[in-house]
Amino acid sequence: MAKTTPLEFIRQVRTETAKVVWPTGRETLMTGVMVVIMTTVLALFFLSVDSIFNAVVKALLSLAQ
Repeated sequence: MAKTTPLEFIRQVRTETAKVVWPTGRETLMTGVMVVIMTTVLALFFLSVDSIFNAVVKALLSLAQ
């Protein structure tokens, strides 16, 4: 394997970076909004599951007294 000089490496990185298709501002905004929505939905889901488990455990513990 041939060694690459630091200058050649930087040149290759610039060449590869130029090939990247960067998202538009609208795509970035929409992705951010979707992340916030999905995070909120999952938070509500896990809150409800946790509340149900909490109620079940409290009911079971009250039977043991």
